[in-house]
Amino acid sequence: MLVNPVKRTYLALESWFNLSFGSEWNPLYHLGTLSFFLFWVVLISGIYLFIPFHGSLDGAHASIEYMTHQQWYAGGVMRSLHRYASDAVIVTVLLHLFKEFASGRYRGFRWFSWVTGIPTLWMVVTLGITGYWLVWDEMAQYVAVGSARLMDALPIFSGAMTRNFISGGMSDRFFILIEFLHLLGQPLLLVFMLWLHVKRLSNVNINPPRGLAAGTFVALLALSLFEPATSHAPANLARVPQEIHIDWFYLNVYPLLEIWPAQRIWMLTIGVTLLLMMMPWLLPRRDGPKAVVDLEHCNGCGICFEDCPFEAITLRARSDGARYDHEVVVDPALCGACGICAGSCPASNPFRTPRGELKTGIDMPQLPANEMRRRVRATIGSMHGELKILLIGCEHGLNVERLDGSEVRGIRLICSGMLPPTLVEFALKHGADGVMVVGCRQNDCYFRFGNRWTRMRFAGERKPILRARAERERILIHGAAEPDIDEIEHDLGEFRKRLRELRPIDAAIST
Repeated sequence: MLVNPVKRTYLALESWFNLSFGSEWNPLYHLGTLSFFLFWVVLISGIYLFIPFHGSLDGAHASIEYMTHQQWYAGGVMRSLHRYASDAVIVTVLLHLFKEFASGRYRGFRWFSWVTGIPTLWMVVTLGITGYWLVWDEMAQYVAVGSARLMDALPIFSGAMTRNFISGGMSDRFFILIEFLHLLGQPLLLVFMLWLHVKRLSNVNINPPRGLAAGTFVALLALSLFEPATSHAPANLARVPQEIHIDWFYLNVYPLLEIWPAQRIWMLTIGVTLLLMMMPWLLPRRDGPKAVVDLEHCNGCGICFEDCPFEAITLRARSDGARYDHEVVVDPALCGACGICAGSCPASNPFRTPRGELKTGIDMPQLPANEMRRRVRATIGSMHGELKILLIGCEHGLNVERLDGSEVRGIRLICSGMLPPTLVEFALKHGADGVMVVGCRQNDCYFRFGNRWTRMRFAGERKPILRARAERERILIHGAAEPDIDEIEHDLGEFRKRLRELRPIDAAIST
C-alpha cells in the first residue's frame, strides 16, 4: 500500500518514539496534553517570577539579575523553567501541527480545529515575544526595536511605535503596557483560543500521563540547573547591541529585518499563515455519508452520545411519541463519518435477527450493521485452511487484506470503533477459530477514540461490552500502521499457535 512521504516520515518518527518511550508514554501521542502541561509550568513559574519583579525601565533588568544570580536556587531555577518550558511549547505545538497534517487530520469535518489552531500558534509566539521585552536587556531592546519597525509598517501606527525608542523617548508607562499584555491580556486571549480550538471535540483531556509529565518536568529541571537561562547586558537605547543570542523558537523573523523591509516580512508571515489556514480546502477530502438515526430502533440510551469523539450527537426529548424519553440527533456538519456510534448502539447486536435484516438505532449508510454481519459470514465461508482466522481492520491503520491467505481473511471497517463486540462473538459462533482486531496504533486513533473504546468494550469497561460467554482466548486486540506489518505477522503466527492448542471450537451454526 502506497503511503505518502510525509506520512511515512511521521510514522517512522512515531515508531522510533515507541521504541524509546513505549506506546503509553510516547510524547507524539500526547502532544496536546503535553502542551497544556507546559503551559501550567509556564504559568506557575511566571507567577513566582512576578512577585519580586520590578516592572520599570530602571528596575526590570536588575530584578531579573537578582533572581538569576543571587537567588539562583529558587528564582533562577524558576526563570529557567519559564524559559525552557516556553520553548518546549513551540516544539510540541509544531509537532502537533506536523502530525495532524501528515495523518490527514485537518481536512473535511476537521477544518475547524485546524483553522483555529494556526492563530493559536501565533498567540503563543507573540506571548513569548512580549516576555522577552520584560527582561529589558539587549535582547529585549533588539526585539522591541524590531517589533516597533514591524508595527510601523502597518498603516494604523504610521511611525508612532519607533519614536518610543528614540533615546530618552520611552517611559515606564509604555513598559507597563507590555507588562499588562504579557501577564493578563495575551494569556486571556490564548485561553479563549485554546477553548475555541477544542470546541468541537468531546471528552477533551488536558492532562498527560503522570509518568510522561514527571519525566518532562525532570528534564526541564535538569536543563535549568545545568544550563540556566541568563540575560544580555542591560538595554541602552543610546547604542545598538553588537551581539544577540537569538531564541529561534520565538524570534525567527527578526533577523530578516536586517535584509528585508518590514512590509515584505508581513507579506511572508501573512502569506504563510493564510496558506496554512487554507490547506483543508487546497487538499480537500470527502468525509463520506454521515451517521443516520432510525428512531424506530432507537431507545435513546445515549451511549452513542457519550462515545462520539466530535460532539456531533445530541440527546433531545422524544419527538415520535414512543415510550422512551430521549432520542439522538446527528449534526452532519460535525459528524466525522467514523461509525463509532454504530458500534456503540446496543441494537447492532447481530444475534437480534439471525435470519432477517439487522436494523439499528444509528448506522452508517456506506457500511450498515447488516452489511458488516453479511461480510463476516461470507469472509469466514471463503476460508479453507486448517484454521479460520478473521482479521478485522480499519481504513486508517494497517490494511489487513494484505495478510489474506488460506487460513486468514481480512475485512476493513471505517474505524475499529464501529465494531460491536457481539459481532466478534457472532464470528466465533459461525465458524471462525479466532478473531484478530487490528485498529490504528494504540493511543493514536485517526478518529481519536475508536481503538480506545474498542479495547474498553472488550475488557468490559465500557458499554456495549463483550458478553461473558464469548471465548476471549480466541480474540486478540492489536493496533498497527502500515510499517508494522512484520510485527503483526509475527503476532498472527503466535495467535495461530495459541488457537491450535485450544480445544476445537463448537461446530458452526447452520445458516
